[in-house]
Amino acid sequence: MSTAAASEPNVSAPELADQLNERFATLDPVGRLRLLTEALPGRIVFTTSLGIEDQMLTHLIFREKLRIDVVTLDTGRLFPETYSLWQATEEKYGRRIKAKYPQAEALEELIDDQGINGFYFAPEMRKACCGVRKVEPLGRALAGASGWITGLRRDQSANRERLDFVSFDGARGLIKANPLFDWTREEIRVFTADHEVPVNPLHEQGFLSIGCAPCTRAIRPGEVERAGRWWWEEETKRECGLHVDGEGQPVRAEDGRPAPGDSAFETIPS
Repeated sequence: MSTAAASEPNVSAPELADQLNERFATLDPVGRLRLLTEALPGRIVFTTSLGIEDQMLTHLIFREKLRIDVVTLDTGRLFPETYSLWQATEEKYGRRIKAKYPQAEALEELIDDQGINGFYFAPEMRKACCGVRKVEPLGRALAGASGWITGLRRDQSANRERLDFVSFDGARGLIKANPLFDWTREEIRVFTADHEVPVNPLHEQGFLSIGCAPCTRAIRPGEVERAGRWWWEEETKRECGLHVDGEGQPVRAEDGRPAPGDSAFETIPS
């Protein structure tokens, strides 16, 4: 870290995470963001996918002029609506959303190896694509940072229910905070509407969790929020590898099962 994160010299980063986790419970989202800027002297990075919860956090960071970098990972396969929202957000707040892109050579090698849409044919190929387009750029975005802010919420999927407000990410050596962890999607929808926060029009078309265009579909009635991500994989856990536990392992289901989706499939999904 940037374990310079501790505001007191004798407090370790994991201990600081525990302290912040307790204090988060009594604060609203703005208070949580301000607390992070007070407790973490180093660089703080908020990574946004421009989903509705991330747009709420971007609004708060820009409105309050907080010492937090807002960064997005441009995979090169995002929806046109996402790029339009990106521009509209910058124009509304007069601030830049910084971008991290895949390394050109690694991307060329990936496509040479598996084809332009190879991620449809095996979970390992999909994870390799996420690795090149998202995980590696995230590493560069967080390099040298003391804090990482995300828009994770516990009601997004069963795999996120056990996450804390604040934790120490041992794999990346920094404090990870989820200021909207206890907010519901409906509460966020009302907030963004009341404060005229720009949101992706795809949300109104059933795309509740929006990632890369080839890997996202609208959800069906009764499906969980993230069911539209990598829907062709027979799995209950839909993550891309950005979020790991304190030991650097992907977040597991409560029964300890490894990341599902380990059986290959034979046809391109429809």
